[in-house]
Amino acid sequence: MSNEPLTGPLGLTASEAAHRLAEDGPNELPQAQRRTTWHIVGEVAREPMFRLLVAAGTIYLLLGDRGEAAMLLGFVVITMAITIVQEQRTERVLEALRDLTSPRALVVRDGQTQRIAGREVVRGDLVLLDEGDRVAADAWLRTAADLKVDESLLTGESVPVGKVHSVGAPAVVRPGGDGQAAVYAGTLVVRGQGLAQVRATGARTEVGRIGLALRQIEVAPTPLQTQTRLWVRWVSAFGLGVSVLATLLHGWLRGDWVAALLAGITLAMSLLPQEFLLILTVFMAMGAWRLSRQRVLSRRASVIETLGAATVLCTDKTGTLTLNRMQVAELARLGSADIQRWVAGAGLPTTPLSELLAAAVLASEREPFDPMERAIHGLASTPAPGAEDQGAACTTDGRIVQEYGLSPELLAMTHVWRLAGQDKHTVATKGAPEAVVALCGLSANQARACLAEAEAMAQRGLRVLAVARAAFAGEAWPATPHGFDFQLLGLVGLADPLRPSVPEAVRECRAAGIRVVMITGDHAATALAIARQAGLDTSGGAITGQQLATMGDAALRAAVARTTVFARVMPEQKLRLVEAFKANGEVAAMTGDGVNDAPSLKAAHIGIAMGGRGTDVAREAASLVLLDDDFGAIVHAVRLGRRIDDNLRKAMAFVLAVHVPIAGLSLLPLLMGWPLVFTPVHIAFLELLIDPVCSIVFEAEPEERDLMQRPPRDPSAPLFSMGLLGWSLVQGGVVLTAVAGLHATMLGAQVPEAQARAATFCALVMANIGLIVANRSMTGSLWQALTRPNPALVRMLLVTAAMMAAVLAFAPLRGLFRFAAIEPRPLIAAFGLGVVAMLVLSTIRRFAPLHRGPVRVG
Repeated sequence: MSNEPLTGPLGLTASEAAHRLAEDGPNELPQAQRRTTWHIVGEVAREPMFRLLVAAGTIYLLLGDRGEAAMLLGFVVITMAITIVQEQRTERVLEALRDLTSPRALVVRDGQTQRIAGREVVRGDLVLLDEGDRVAADAWLRTAADLKVDESLLTGESVPVGKVHSVGAPAVVRPGGDGQAAVYAGTLVVRGQGLAQVRATGARTEVGRIGLALRQIEVAPTPLQTQTRLWVRWVSAFGLGVSVLATLLHGWLRGDWVAALLAGITLAMSLLPQEFLLILTVFMAMGAWRLSRQRVLSRRASVIETLGAATVLCTDKTGTLTLNRMQVAELARLGSADIQRWVAGAGLPTTPLSELLAAAVLASEREPFDPMERAIHGLASTPAPGAEDQGAACTTDGRIVQEYGLSPELLAMTHVWRLAGQDKHTVATKGAPEAVVALCGLSANQARACLAEAEAMAQRGLRVLAVARAAFAGEAWPATPHGFDFQLLGLVGLADPLRPSVPEAVRECRAAGIRVVMITGDHAATALAIARQAGLDTSGGAITGQQLATMGDAALRAAVARTTVFARVMPEQKLRLVEAFKANGEVAAMTGDGVNDAPSLKAAHIGIAMGGRGTDVAREAASLVLLDDDFGAIVHAVRLGRRIDDNLRKAMAFVLAVHVPIAGLSLLPLLMGWPLVFTPVHIAFLELLIDPVCSIVFEAEPEERDLMQRPPRDPSAPLFSMGLLGWSLVQGGVVLTAVAGLHATMLGAQVPEAQARAATFCALVMANIGLIVANRSMTGSLWQALTRPNPALVRMLLVTAAMMAAVLAFAPLRGLFRFAAIEPRPLIAAFGLGVVAMLVLSTIRRFAPLHRGPVRVG
């Protein structure tokens, strides 16, 4: 027993409650600081991409290039706005969910019962509990009348547990199991009533301790974020080094240091990699928006790219794979040589199985709240066309005159009914098979047969109740149900059914090379049965939490590599399992809705919480929230993640490839003694075309046909694999060779410098369009790349055509670009060069697929 003081029967006084509220603080879960708009702005502004864009825009502004500066700073504002709107939308929805899940409590204070907000409950409060109440704080029970509580949010156990009262404050124990005299914050009363004295509030509750543990888990940046930042630093350093070298070389060889500085700035602009981080941020923000349209909230947009590399999906069972709604799955009528059996889906039970069902209804509450009793009533009240005896067999046309509740000594509940038209009272009982067998006085052989059948049903993943019936004359009720002459009728098997979308979702995950692993607090037999229904590999059996506790880290890493089902797992063990997967090099996703899932949700690379029935703690810890609790939405999220990953690499390959000819044509005049081909205004114009293409156009590209038939991307693969890097350089090299060759030919033919520059610029723009087409698909043909719908690309091409026409047609713009009026032949040559470059690149891609990046094997 604990030495906690007893609160008097009148409860706390108002002054005592106010003092304890001030001393202990509100009864609230530990929460992260609310993310205001300024917090979000600060987070976004600390991203290297924004710093780089702001710095580049400032430099261009100081150089007098206001157009490029405005464009870059405009992208800063637009992209920041997209991110802020998405983050605020997510926070608003989560705030609404928090309000919906905030419990209220009925307490006794100053001798009066009063309903107060859950956050105002204090240590020592007397709380009245009734069916349907959400427990507001950890407490011990001073009275309990047939009290059963659903603790699945803490333990993962889908069946409610029975509670008993205690004379004094009992010792503190962990949640789970029948016969405890304690209730816990966040759990749900499903039957009976009780009076509880609060012993812990807020962070000191079982729920609160889990919330505090979340703060010890650091969220690391995603692999792509890290790689992109490293790549940008490397390319920036290389570009600046080359630019300085080119400036010194030009000034030393030609003696014109002003021209040398202009050439160096032009080269630096052509090599500045501002698009890389722009692509990453825009893709993630747009991906979060696309997810939100599918009722999936992204709490951190950067996690979306990780979906494309997910290799393991760790999922809870209760409420995630299953509906968290009990249904009668099987009836077994005993008492004869042959067992008569009914299974769900085989019509409705008929006599004598309907008699078993009718007795189970009589042993339940008339207006049930317990999920198992609601399932029994639901089956019994199902209309049966052509079976008129069904309703009569399951009638409850009468009243209960005596009740015997569940107790630790007898795990069965008994109702005595006065039914219309019957002389004797009808007595019905249901409960644990061992308890009901003891009530029926069966022979040893009969008892063994009944218990063996119950064990067989349990091995099929069912919750098993035995049902018996008796008749009783008079009203001299016995002290216990043992005083009735019960006849065993049979067994009722109940199950928490699988979500209909789960098997197909699991098949898609398997086709995509993603392991689905069940981690649950439920019994091993139940977990294995659900796993088999879901289509999971159960050949390795199940590992229990007790077995897991004896394993060292090395043994656990080996176990998670071969095991698919983990049962009777405690919350801290779930976290350890996720860490073991990560240690094996897996990219781990974790789904769940309970408080017990929160630490592993935060530790996983991808935490996916259920928004409808999930807890506040789980939603705060997760990176994705499924608003409709649809397991199938996870597959859509993975599909979108892979599409983003695909398109991200297409965009990166395009950016690297398009900068090769731009940089080359900026550097070649310095090496070859030519007049400068490009100045900063040309580079700014090209960047104005490149940025929307690499961000908006490639982001809108539809998915490849084999997207969900590939293995996951290797999470350790670099941003640019050797194949992708080689493909980009080959593309850029082909375009550079073609355009530089055209320019050299025109200079050799004594074409005026301004005309040659105009034709070369047009050729480069056309070749860049060829690069877009070549990078649209990694697997399809040129025809498929040309015909795949993408409205953003069409709009971009129309804008490009209009801008090029304006530059070539209007003399003031020609003067700004140092162009001369171009003849038709060079213009046709430039157009033809773009078409030829597109054909050459498509041929190379088809017969020498260097672009294929590494995928995970095994």
